[in-house]
Amino acid sequence: MFIIFLQSIQGVLVIILMVAVGYYLASQHWFTENSKKLVAKLVTQVALPPYMIVSIMKDFNKHQLITLLPNLIFPVVSMFILMGLSWVVMRLLRIDLSRRGLFMSMFFNSNTVFVGLPINLAIFGTKSLPYVLVYYMANTTIFWTIGVYFIQRDNPDNTQKINLVDGIKKVFSAPLLGFMIGIALIMLNVKLPVFLMQSFNYLGGLTIPLSMLFIGISVYDAGLRNMRINKDSLGVLSGRFIFAPIIMSLLVIWAPMPLLMKEVFILQSCMPVMTNAPVVAKLYNADSDFASIMVTETTLLSLIMVPIMMELITKIV
Repeated sequence: MFIIFLQSIQGVLVIILMVAVGYYLASQHWFTENSKKLVAKLVTQVALPPYMIVSIMKDFNKHQLITLLPNLIFPVVSMFILMGLSWVVMRLLRIDLSRRGLFMSMFFNSNTVFVGLPINLAIFGTKSLPYVLVYYMANTTIFWTIGVYFIQRDNPDNTQKINLVDGIKKVFSAPLLGFMIGIALIMLNVKLPVFLMQSFNYLGGLTIPLSMLFIGISVYDAGLRNMRINKDSLGVLSGRFIFAPIIMSLLVIWAPMPLLMKEVFILQSCMPVMTNAPVVAKLYNADSDFASIMVTETTLLSLIMVPIMMELITKIV
């Protein structure tokens, strides 16, 4: 029984090991704030776009993509339900006025790239990538529009304003553009040269290890000693790890979609708080310390929750 259990969570153990390496290297002061930003840029702007192009072109055809994209409605509906629920929980817990918008944003948005993508790839393999990206499209669009708007409202004296052009750039990020290019190439029946596909494959291979190192560095920088369990943090944790997977499960359990898509959507729904939340909170003079703590807590707990969720998912779907 113990061996079976280890086999079932070996993908998670691989992730934990890589995160631990990042944490250890950060503790040895290998990284400055600038080098941490460099790692994030390498993942999102260099590794992820070619990884998405190659993976989509290898694993999907035109017919499969046409049937895939309409399922975008499931993560969108799930997040809007969570949005309404976050307002109810926020009122019940009497969250301070200075962090209500941030609380709600962290409640209904999840980290679908730096945590969600490598975890799904480690557990389900590359065939899960298009499903991961469908969820990512919904999540990133809602975060950089409604989520950022909520965070901005936390400080009535804000001099910062949402820039429409910057918002569009955030939504149409390099990973999403890579996804869209991959779709366009398939729909147009375009085959890339072998040398280009191999180059993309090598660059894309950086995605998972660099993402895991980034998580380890982020956890170290946030500081384990700053972790606090109070009503505010419990509210965010309930949104990420209880309400989100329950709502998504209820939405997809009877839906006519592939089993793997259901599993990916449920797992993506209960990923930790987005690593962008503290950055946006800092920009708009909201409670960035609270956001950083919640990123740390939810990221650490996700490594415990993933094997639990995988066990539950197999029974649900």
